[in-house]
Amino acid sequence: MQLTDKIFKLKGKVQHYAWGGYHFIPSLLKIDNTANKPFAEYWLGTHNAAPTEVVDKNISLNDLILQNPSRYLGDEVYQLFKGIPYLFKVLDIKDMLSIQVHPTKEEAVKGFLLEEQKGIPINAPNRNYKDQNHKPEMMIALGEFWLLHGFKNKLAIENILTENAELNIFLPLFKKEGYKGLYQTLMEMPQEQVNTILTPLVVKAINQKKQHQLTKNHLEWWIAKWYNNTTTLTDIDRGIFSIYLLNLVQLQKGEAIFQKAGVLHAYLEGQNIELMANSDNVLRGGLTPKYIDINELMLHTLFEPINPTIIYSEKIAEEKKYPCPVNDFAISTIELNAGKEYNALATSFEIFFVMEGAVIIKDKENCVIKKGEAFGIAANTHYGFTSTGNTILFKAFVPI
Repeated sequence: MQLTDKIFKLKGKVQHYAWGGYHFIPSLLKIDNTANKPFAEYWLGTHNAAPTEVVDKNISLNDLILQNPSRYLGDEVYQLFKGIPYLFKVLDIKDMLSIQVHPTKEEAVKGFLLEEQKGIPINAPNRNYKDQNHKPEMMIALGEFWLLHGFKNKLAIENILTENAELNIFLPLFKKEGYKGLYQTLMEMPQEQVNTILTPLVVKAINQKKQHQLTKNHLEWWIAKWYNNTTTLTDIDRGIFSIYLLNLVQLQKGEAIFQKAGVLHAYLEGQNIELMANSDNVLRGGLTPKYIDINELMLHTLFEPINPTIIYSEKIAEEKKYPCPVNDFAISTIELNAGKEYNALATSFEIFFVMEGAVIIKDKENCVIKKGEAFGIAANTHYGFTSTGNTILFKAFVPI
């Protein structure tokens, strides 16, 4: 196989979800956004909803791999996954994302087959399971980034329920029935009761934010942000309860966090690189107009305290590797000074995204990959590239 058949310039797909920003991704990709669309995510991978294009060959990455799966993926990855098992993304979160949880692989298979038996169309708004895969996620902050991640410890929740008069009534329940008893009560109570409890808390948070009494370290700041553009309060989103109960986490550039199955979480604000298993299985619990299935959410949520673990890279030469506790994917960053070479052997299909600078691919004529561009490398390929200036790349691969 010639080198030209081993290394490919790639072009991903933008997702224009309403919560996305208007400037970061267009600037990164050098796309004119005169239409003022929200640019939420940039996808690189073989997801059927938005497959990446192989620029050199003018076909999709899916079609390229189908030509000879073992050749491009490597025998071990092909036997194990039958395709690229990860989806590589750049995200720009302007508005808060939903409270959500992901199922285990075993439960995803069960849920998918059950919904198939019920005849629920795959694209139906009330469909929970779009595939038979789990959806673990690793994200790396590109700057200051905020998220909710897992339940607070018992003492912290008791303090929240004590300090907010409207929530005092739930303290005995929490002490008696724990995390599941409390959360199930909050998620299943009638909307009228949700409004009675949360309306005064939301109004208070909005007023505090208007009076500049809050910072992003306050839970109330995020409650007020959710209602930024609301002129009248009607039915209060019960996802507000989760803001009180989950850990508020702030990440700085280069810091990472992993979302495993069962952990309630929500991205709140900022830009990140995300690498996840190739799946669409999301069970939502609020802060969204999308479908919410409380029964499924309760079945797949871990009702235990989580101490958020911030993950730091382990530097080996120019490469900084982030430990991922799954076999579907791994991710690293590569930082090169001007004129520096990087040489390696791809053991799976690798996807690179250039975040800063540019690289020249060795032994591939006139192949320069610039900031905002991506390239892929077939498995079992010895390759190298040289930076033209100070350069930062993200590399996604399967840990073989």
